[in-house]
Amino acid sequence: MPNKIRKEAALLYHSQGKPGKIEVVPTKPYSTQADLSLAYSPGVAEPCLEIEKNQELAYEYTAKGNLVAVISNGTAVLGLGDIGALSGKPVMEGKGLLFKIYAGIDVFDIEVNEKDPEKFIQAVKAISPTFGGINLEDIKAPECFEIEDRLKAELDIPIMHDDQHGTAIISSAGLINALELANKKIEEVKIVVNGAGASANSCTKLYIALGARRENIVMLDSKGVISTSRTDLNESKKIFATTRTELKTLEDAIVGADVFLGLSKGNVLSKEMVRSMAANPIVFALANPDPEISYEEAMASREDIIFATGRSDFPNQINNVIGFPYIFRGALDTRARAINEEMKLAACKAIAGLAKQSVPDIVNAAYNVNKLSFGRDYIIPKPVDPRLITEVSSAVAKAAIESGVARKIITDWEEYKNNLRHLMGHESKMMRQFTDMAIQNPKRVVFAEGSHPNMLKAAVEAYQLGVCYPILLGNDERIEKLAAELNLSLEGCTIINLRHDREAERREKFAKILAEKRGRQGATFEEANDKMFERNYFGMMMVETGEADAFVTGVYTKYSNTIKVAKEVIGIREGFKHFATMHIVNSKKGTYFLCDTLINRHPSTETLIDIARLANDTVRFFARDPKIAMLSYSNFGSDEVGSPASVHEAVRFMQEKFPDLAIDGEMQVNFALDRNLRDKKYPFSRLKGQDVNTLVFPNLSSANTAYKLLQEMSSAETIGPIQMGLNKPIHFTDIESSVRDIVNITIMAVIDAIVQEKISR
Repeated sequence: MPNKIRKEAALLYHSQGKPGKIEVVPTKPYSTQADLSLAYSPGVAEPCLEIEKNQELAYEYTAKGNLVAVISNGTAVLGLGDIGALSGKPVMEGKGLLFKIYAGIDVFDIEVNEKDPEKFIQAVKAISPTFGGINLEDIKAPECFEIEDRLKAELDIPIMHDDQHGTAIISSAGLINALELANKKIEEVKIVVNGAGASANSCTKLYIALGARRENIVMLDSKGVISTSRTDLNESKKIFATTRTELKTLEDAIVGADVFLGLSKGNVLSKEMVRSMAANPIVFALANPDPEISYEEAMASREDIIFATGRSDFPNQINNVIGFPYIFRGALDTRARAINEEMKLAACKAIAGLAKQSVPDIVNAAYNVNKLSFGRDYIIPKPVDPRLITEVSSAVAKAAIESGVARKIITDWEEYKNNLRHLMGHESKMMRQFTDMAIQNPKRVVFAEGSHPNMLKAAVEAYQLGVCYPILLGNDERIEKLAAELNLSLEGCTIINLRHDREAERREKFAKILAEKRGRQGATFEEANDKMFERNYFGMMMVETGEADAFVTGVYTKYSNTIKVAKEVIGIREGFKHFATMHIVNSKKGTYFLCDTLINRHPSTETLIDIARLANDTVRFFARDPKIAMLSYSNFGSDEVGSPASVHEAVRFMQEKFPDLAIDGEMQVNFALDRNLRDKKYPFSRLKGQDVNTLVFPNLSSANTAYKLLQEMSSAETIGPIQMGLNKPIHFTDIESSVRDIVNITIMAVIDAIVQEKISR
């Protein structure tokens, strides 16, 4: 059974720290008098005057274009009913939080203490210039229909009552896929809708827009079947009244039905009713928190059922959160005048289509499963799927443009998707650029631990992405079995069982080459041949001999062993005595390059010089102008012993050898990252007036701790480790690397191989 939310825990969640769930955060500098003069008087007059001339400029000079109002009068709050405007505020704040975390949209929640539809409409109209869009929330039927229709007609910004349309869009997406699995056509199926409120009304209308026939639909309210024989129907119910006047109850209506949609109350659908439905019945029991029939009873009723609820603890959750953030995102980004039927249908079809695509590892991990895939238990994407924002928002934006309600036209859709990924921190522009480069020239990449789940997933994903041709080292039977368990296709992958007898000739060839290369270091053929049974030796020799272009290792192996093998087999670049690694940190404050995060434990002055030189080269490779701070716990010679002294000497050498390089230290990290503080305290610094982007740490402990701390305590994306200084593309992961981490390292390994190829020409 799911964990029950305790009252005390819920109240503490909302009250602890700063009360509530959302806050306003400044987006412009405000620390100086000059900043404040621009933010308010007198500077603020300039954009005001420009907007007075052209109202559309409000989208350029204010937050209007990314600001949605979540507006309610508290008359139908989340199953709690008419509890009043102020009582519903926690729900509205929660909606604002969802808008922000899923689509980067800012929200003001507005609780209007007014039940009269006309007065409510006038209040909303009066404040509408503030917003780029309005999300109506928790307003009871039938008033909600009039309110939404009037506001849509009288305002020129997107308006949506999510209680109506959110459920309609998501359930319609689920219905499209469920019908496909049941091998049924929407224009032929018989549909029973139990419930006649705002959601039921909107769902039924959208099903009809998708092709369902009105004569095949039976709707029920609390008094039974809505039929033409009844005299108590309001206008919103009359349009769904069936001519089958013999049907009175749910038990009557459900016989032979193909689809049941429940938007009513819990436990009104029995197992016997489900058994009376047609073959492969589709049952969407969406009452919350208790569905019309429990999951356990539904599953026990018959084996051919396709079942969905509104709950997250069962398969196929019909959850509005996979719709409304992205629908508004697409509408805002095109400055749409409305959210029309074309946009809602586009969202519906995009959501349905996404469920048929392979599921990212991050989604499987979130639900503690290995192989979510399209089928009876997966007809709708999960709310954590990061692709929703690109797929759904793009579809909505295209529909807005094509249907003529857009005021801003998007032409480069790939760039738009990239911007959405960047907005949500799903992908940095830098990583996207390198991915595109790798796709243009994919390379043969050896994956050392082919039987590790994360490495196998990453290899398959990298191939499907088009960045490499994977070579998996490991037991072929074990890898194939694991791939089957994870529902992975090994198409395009080469498996090499290096311990197999058929690889004896290749092992001997590699051993001979290594023994000749390291003969002066005491290596023998016999010793080298034994080493070829180890994945790191064998895989690196594939790269060394040109049988592969790059090598990725580390999820099983200790760093110290891998480093030793890399030095023996690949060797360090000419002109250097050491190699190192870098992590790239993409944060809201900027992109930073951190070194050395993996290799050199207690670097000497000579080692630090090599790290700084390699960092200079690597940052320039990433098309950045390096601004290097050599870090320590002291500043500019204030401590003359230990690691500060080593860093101090390294800086002195680098400044003499590279007089045009922006490098200085030793310095504490706060002075490195705060230009104003550094310039005021140490005006003599070679970094004066410049923002540091490269941090060279005094030892491995501090560097490794820093990047992991940033990774855990912020929303920053880290890419790495990226090796610097080896002769060939050998790249390292670590035991905690996610699939995403390994894919990113693979992309960097391919880029490294592309560069190596150009250098060798």
